[in-house]
Amino acid sequence: MSETFDEATTLKRRTFVAASTAVAGLPLLTSDRLPAAAAAAAAASASTAAPTPADQLSTIRLTVNGEQRTAKVDNRTSLLDLLREHLDLPGTKKGCDQGACGACTVLVDDRRVNACLTLAVMHQDARVTTIEGLARGEQLHPLQQAFIDHDGLQCGYCTPGQVMSGVACIAEGHTGSRAEIREWMSGNLCRCGAYTNIVSAIEQTAKEA
Repeated sequence: MSETFDEATTLKRRTFVAASTAVAGLPLLTSDRLPAAAAAAAAASASTAAPTPADQLSTIRLTVNGEQRTAKVDNRTSLLDLLREHLDLPGTKKGCDQGACGACTVLVDDRRVNACLTLAVMHQDARVTTIEGLARGEQLHPLQQAFIDHDGLQCGYCTPGQVMSGVACIAEGHTGSRAEIREWMSGNLCRCGAYTNIVSAIEQTAKEA
C-alpha cells in the first residue's frame, strides 16, 4: 500500500510540474509561432473593423487659441479627444476622464469647462482656449510665470488644468481671500499636494492684474 501511495504521489507531482511548465511557457509564444489559420483570422478581424457610418459624423468648426480649426469627427467624440487627437493639442491632459480631477480644464467662450465631459458637437463655432494659447510667443501668461515663481507644480500633469482654471478664477473675481481661491479651485486635484503654492500663484497674479 505504501509503494502504491508513493507512486501515485510521484505521478501527481510530475503531472503538476509538467502542467505548470506548459502554462508558464504560453506567454513566450510569439505571433510567428501561432498556427497560420489563427494568425490569418486575427489579421482579418483587425482589417474588417466597421468604419463609422456617415450619419454619425459631424464637421466641427471652432476658433481654438485664436485660429479657425475644422475637423470631421464621430458625434460621440469629446471636446478633449477632439483637441488632443484631431487638432494636435496635447497640452490639455486626460486624467480621470470622468470630470472629477480637472486636468482637462479649458476655456470655452471664456468659461471653464471639463473637456472630457462635453461633446465636441455641442460647441460648434465656439471660442476655445487651451494651455497652448495662453503665452504670447516667448512671453508666458502672468499666471504661468507665477506657477514657476511659487513652485506651483511637481510632476506637472495637472498643471495645464490648474492654470486654465486659475485664469478663469481670477477673471470671475473669486480671489478675495485664500479661502475663496481654494473653494473655487476645488475642482482641480493635485496628487502631488502643491495646493498651497498654487493658491499663492493665483493670489499673486490676481493682485498684479
